[in-house]
Amino acid sequence: MKFLRANFELIFWVTAIIALAVADPSIESQYTLCPLKLMGITWCPGCGIGHAISWLLHGNLAKSWHAHWLGVPALGIIGYRIFVLGRRLFVPKQEYKFDV
Repeated sequence: MKFLRANFELIFWVTAIIALAVADPSIESQYTLCPLKLMGITWCPGCGIGHAISWLLHGNLAKSWHAHWLGVPALGIIGYRIFVLGRRLFVPKQEYKFDV
């Protein structure tokens, strides 16, 4: 339980990327997690990023860009965050600490 609590963010991002990689982005779902759409607001600045990342993971840059133009930077940021959290987990602090 301590491992889960200490590494929740890493587990969350890896699970999210795996879920987007195995999902079929071409299927339009009636269900949404968007709080703005659930409140009845039709426009949301973040809607489509999940589809964009999924299309990108499936190798289709054009459809990814069409779904949401922030999909490419979002995947880069999430990938960097996974790298930083994984390094913290697997590499002891002494090895990547800079001494002056």
